[in-house]
Formats: sequence, structure tokens, C-alpha cells
Amino acid sequence: MALIHYSTCPVCSSTSVKEFQVIPDYSVSKEIFSVWKCESCSFQFTQDIPDQESIGTYYQSADYISHNDTKKGIINTLYHWVRKYTLRSKSRLIVEVSGRKSGHLLDIGAGTGAFLHTMKHAGWQVTGLEPDAGARSIARDKYQLQLLEPDSLFRLESGRFDVISMWHVLEHVHALQEYVKTIVQLLKQDGRLIVAVPNYTSGDATYYQNFWAAYDVPRHLYHFSPASMRRLMELPGLQIEKTIPMWFDSFYVSMLSENYKNGKPNHVNAFLQGWKSNQKAMRDKEKASSLIYVMRKT
Repeated sequence: MALIHYSTCPVCSSTSVKEFQVIPDYSVSKEIFSVWKCESCSFQFTQDIPDQESIGTYYQSADYISHNDTKKGIINTLYHWVRKYTLRSKSRLIVEVSGRKSGHLLDIGAGTGAFLHTMKHAGWQVTGLEPDAGARSIARDKYQLQLLEPDSLFRLESGRFDVISMWHVLEHVHALQEYVKTIVQLLKQDGRLIVAVPNYTSGDATYYQNFWAAYDVPRHLYHFSPASMRRLMELPGLQIEKTIPMWFDSFYVSMLSENYKNGKPNHVNAFLQGWKSNQKAMRDKEKASSLIYVMRKT
């Protein structure tokens, strides 16, 4: 297995990087991984990650919800209940930020295709990329969607898309800078990029520390703060127009984090910590457990 070791920050190229904490892979391998932090831009990254050809084994879990659509257990049941609401809110967001009721939409990391199915029925022309063959199969059988493999990104037509969305995907992408630059080329001049990622400066992340489920090493290669996201996006010529909290994520992540911390569920404390995290985010939205960033070309 080939490992990737960074001697400089993947975002700003600073050499002021050092180990920040060590975190186990709680959900699959139980291996220990090191998370490093850039003192210059505040970006965090998982060090010595498996390369793109090797990391697939770390996704081989029956519980990886975005790939299998399982409803087994209270956490997955909650995920599906929340998803029904978020699909509608995502659809409204696409229309709001693009100023269009229809257009060309690219969803990167489309999972089993539920979001693209919603947008297709709303009148949009949709394209989806998804690395997991099982998820692509579900999208084909359940929604009649022909999702493409990730490498197709580099063969798509420049300036084609009105909106490109990445819902909890950017933290999984190996070639971070290259990916973002390619996305900018695929956007129309007045297009919008929508990126949702976990936020390690949130209240729930502060409480759970290395038990925080949204670190999810080694599948999450990167760990963003709002400051590091601004730095990353300004390099290829993007500007953040707005940030939007994802209010449900604090509860979902806290439920998983309780399992990791205590070895068993504690739904009462998970709800309490999720609520506390959201209270902080209501005073400062950049403290939300996860954030949606809406961006346009400069």
C-alpha cells in the first residue's frame, strides 16, 4: 500500500505544519491515523493516507450509509428521515443561488442518486459522479440514473454547468487543488459551486475532540475551518458568497461520536451536545457542525 506524506500544507503550501492529534479509524480498520495542522491557514489534514488506489478498502463497511441506503438502526433511520427534509431544502437552495428554475447540474459524489433524482424531477438536466460501484448500481436500479466514474470529471465540457454541488465530498478527494481548478473550468461564468463539509471549529467537534465522528479518518483526507476554506477557494478564482449552517449534522455526528467515545449509544447526551453546538452556531454561523459554502467565480 502506497502512503501519501505531506511536508507542506495541501492548501497554502506553508511548511509550518505539525501533528495536531491522533485518531483511530473507529468504523472500519481500527488503525490509528495522525491529523496534522497548518499554523498558517488553519487547515487540517490526515497524514500518511492511503493513495487513491489503496483507500477503497477503508470504505468497505456495511454501515457506510451514503453507499448502501440501509435503514437499519436508529442512526441510519434518523439519516433517512432527515434526508427527506434536506432533499427539499437542497432543491430550493439550488434554485435560489443560481437564479434558475432549470439548468445543468453536476453533483460530485452522488451516492445512490436521491438528490439528482429530486433535481431531475424538478426539471434540471443532471450529471452525477460516484466512485462506489454499489452506489451507482442502486442509482441505476432505483432512479434510472447512469452515474459516471470520478475520472469522468476531467473529460466533461468546460463551461457547461450552471451549478456544481459537492455534499460532504471535498474532504474525500485526493487531488484537492487539481479538483477545484477543474471544477472552476466546468462552471459557467455566472455559475455557482456549492460545497458542504464538516467544520472542526464547531461546538460538537470541540466537545468530542478525537472522538468527533466527522474526522472519519482515513476516509476524510482533509478537515476544514471556514478560514482554510476561504484560502483554498480564492486560489483558483472563487469567492464565497454565503455560508449556511447544516443544523441536523450536529445531532447526527454527536450520536456517532457518543458510540466512539463510550462504546455504546447515549442519545440523551448526543442530543444535548448537538443542541449546544447549534446554540453556538446561532450566535456565529461559522461554528456550525457542518457548513454549506456557496461560491461564484471572481
